[in-house]
Amino acid sequence: MSSGKKSKALKPKKKCCADKPRCKRCPIRLLAEGKLDPATAKEIFAKDRNRKQAKKAKLEIPSC
Repeated sequence: MSSGKKSKALKPKKKCCADKPRCKRCPIRLLAEGKLDPATAKEIFAKDRNRKQAKKAKLEIPSC
């Protein structure tokens, strides 16, 4: 029997909590690392608060 762990894809949070350092599920962190699907990013960053946080982090948000 193998005792290895199965890795799951991280699901991003729907709202950025703006903590520093960023948590593992932060949509801004996942976007910066290139792990966030563009369709999901559009949905998450449609909200004004998340868009402001991404601009503050100097990230390019996928356009509509």
